[in-house]
Amino acid sequence: VIDDPESIVRCTNKVYLAELLARHDIPIPKTMLVHRDNADRVAGELGFPCVLKKPDSAFSLGVVKVENAEQLTEQLKKYLNESDLVVAQEFIPTTFDWRIGILDGRPLYACKYFMARNHWQIIKQNGDGHELYGRSETIPVELAPRRAVKLAQKAADLIGDGLYGADVKQSGEKFYIIEVNDNPNLDAGVEDKILKDDLYDRIMNVFLTRIERKKAGAERP
Repeated sequence: VIDDPESIVRCTNKVYLAELLARHDIPIPKTMLVHRDNADRVAGELGFPCVLKKPDSAFSLGVVKVENAEQLTEQLKKYLNESDLVVAQEFIPTTFDWRIGILDGRPLYACKYFMARNHWQIIKQNGDGHELYGRSETIPVELAPRRAVKLAQKAADLIGDGLYGADVKQSGEKFYIIEVNDNPNLDAGVEDKILKDDLYDRIMNVFLTRIERKKAGAERP
């Protein structure tokens, strides 16, 4: 994690992120910011199934898929008792999501994160506290869909110039930003599968450049 408080605040607030992406015409699934006064419009505007997200949801916690009006009413009541706003989005079924790693405004890696077995997310939270992950497949950035990479860069640039993981959903010829993560995974054998040690060298070089730039600024008369 690059300790970037501003990026952390921006990425972890799903309401802010949805508004930011929409304001800059970044393609996202059809989205509503739900409050008590418009909760009755969700079903008509998004249909079923649809996805509800708490503003501070992370790692698939606080994110649910509702299949019908009864589930929607029950889940919205629960979430709106905890927050004034809830993010609701249309459900776009896919077998995987793209994760494009962005560092200092440039693409670093490209992964396919597949959905967990018999689940609609890449992480399945079991009732016993354990997590089940789908498989991952890392490919060279230049072989990833160019539109996915460009979209990820555009979304990450709205957050800052740190280290981000932009989740991109591909549905046919269309690409949508799902979210931008401020603390993307960099796991041995997964995200570094293509670049190997060079991935970490690139990160360290960014650190070094920033330290030297800051030092040079401090030494100016």
